[in-house]
Amino acid sequence: MDNAHSSALIAKHAGLDARIAAENNRPAPDGILIANLKKQKLKIKEALRQV
Repeated sequence: MDNAHSSALIAKHAGLDARIAAENNRPAPDGILIANLKKQKLKIKEALRQV
């Protein structure tokens, strides 16, 4: 993988972190949305490990 792709994955990972935090701070967080975001985050983390 090239550096640009790796950087893009890192940015997506950080973006998902922010979305998860924002959803958790809402008065009534959507558990299903949070679970889906965490799954996406895990897939990105696994892709980064293969770099």
